[in-house]
Amino acid sequence: MKPQRIVNAMTVDVEDYFQVSAFEPYISSSDWDDLPHRVEANTQRILDLFDAYKVKATFFTLGWVAERYPNLIRRVVQDGHELACHGYRHIRVTQQSPEQFREDIRVSKQILEDLAGQVVIGYRAASYSIGANNLWALEILQDEGFIYSSSIYPVRHDLYGMPGAPRFAYRPDNAPDLLEIPITTLRIFDRNWPCGGGGFFRLYPYAVSKWAYQRLNDTEMQSGIFYFHPWEIDPEQPRQANLPAKARFRHYLNLDKVAGRLERLLSDFEWNTMQKVFLSESVKPTTPP
Repeated sequence: MKPQRIVNAMTVDVEDYFQVSAFEPYISSSDWDDLPHRVEANTQRILDLFDAYKVKATFFTLGWVAERYPNLIRRVVQDGHELACHGYRHIRVTQQSPEQFREDIRVSKQILEDLAGQVVIGYRAASYSIGANNLWALEILQDEGFIYSSSIYPVRHDLYGMPGAPRFAYRPDNAPDLLEIPITTLRIFDRNWPCGGGGFFRLYPYAVSKWAYQRLNDTEMQSGIFYFHPWEIDPEQPRQANLPAKARFRHYLNLDKVAGRLERLLSDFEWNTMQKVFLSESVKPTTPP
């Protein structure tokens, strides 16, 4: 009899191509409604893919997207996936005061709950922008009714990261009722190496990602988190002409390879929602009051 495989959490950060942090200096949010929107069609394609592989996932969704595509949000819930919060307009926590952050998560949480008919208990910060200098955000998340966060990436990176943070789920000292579930890393040569998805999944050959999750599951006996964005399966998305080389490389690298790699990943490992993987069965979505 084969031993039961460890289950990992599959997650999607639901935002459109023009909303990524790297494009902030080049695309004004006031222009978003005038640009071609591709998030709905791309997310529908992801939902079809998950259905084909019988995978349930967590969709960390912007309130901005949910307001414009309510039927997409309803399908996420009707298909049995978990709906979670990604803020309203993809503003990094590092760019917000505590008061602004509280209002942002309160508004976006309410939008999602009204559409889903369920309490939203999970949150992920835009660009993993909770770190050593703004841990106050975790306390606010707890105050606003979130049960878990997946907002800290324990790596060194020029845009985000808290390398000294725990690698696996923990309860922060200032928010003991909140479970922080960091993005997946491997510890090699006394350093945490990113392997949780996104641009790293596009950069590495698929064999590297497969090896990393096999090591995580089989050697460390831990569940991992994988994340990606709807725009990452869309090599036909409009190209921005005014980007510096670094931003262009990071955003457009290997977009044509992601869908195929995803299918292999879905087949090679066991997947479920954040809630099912990391929280007890007693924590279930309920109808909001």
